[in-house]
Amino acid sequence: QGKYREAEELYKKALTINERILGEDHPDTAIVYNNLASLYKEQRHYKEVEELYKKALIIREKILGENHPDTASSYNNLAILYQEQGKYREAEELYKKALIIREKILGENHPDTATSYNNLAALYQEQGKYGEVEELYKKALIIRKRILGESHPDIATSYNNLAALYKEQEKYGEAEELYKKALIIRERILGENHQTTETVYSNLAALYKEQGQYGKAEELHKKALTIKEKISEKSDLTQ
Repeated sequence: QGKYREAEELYKKALTINERILGEDHPDTAIVYNNLASLYKEQRHYKEVEELYKKALIIREKILGENHPDTASSYNNLAILYQEQGKYREAEELYKKALIIREKILGENHPDTATSYNNLAALYQEQGKYGEVEELYKKALIIRKRILGESHPDIATSYNNLAALYKEQEKYGEAEELYKKALIIRERILGENHQTTETVYSNLAALYKEQGQYGKAEELHKKALTIKEKISEKSDLTQ
């Protein structure tokens, strides 16, 4: 809590300076609104988050125009917030706005465009609208492979997302293969004792448990627990 208060104080100071020197309608002021919103989001202060994201969006639309990558980012941020609150219709509308801008301005072969495909897929998956989910996840994966190469954390995220989809559809063989691919990348690039590596161990454990492979599930669950404990210890040391 102390760290949040400290960060909030600094962002508010920056906001006061920006508003005084640059004015309210400046892209840099929008960035501070955005950062402060992200801080509140971590604390689940959703009312303030929405207000600040909207302030940032208004500035960006006014100064940078609707067809600007930063405006797309604002749409995306608001969409994520609405998705977390279960406001799926509003989230979908904004994700699509962000995607249209990114395809138009950045092109199909850009990491941000891949992120938009990924976000829309996750939104549809959350609602059980599986029709387009696989296609969108695969689009994101193809772009990421082309731009980032095979061994990038974002590739692992795409594998993980597709695996989760296949698990829901009881395509256990495909899910296992992709979870393992994600695990190899994360262990190699991020290390074994990383939060996202722990996530894949947990996901694989849940997959094996669902198939009644309790021995494998328990082994991976223990690994995940060990990593969690190590991360927690490290966090305590850096407090």
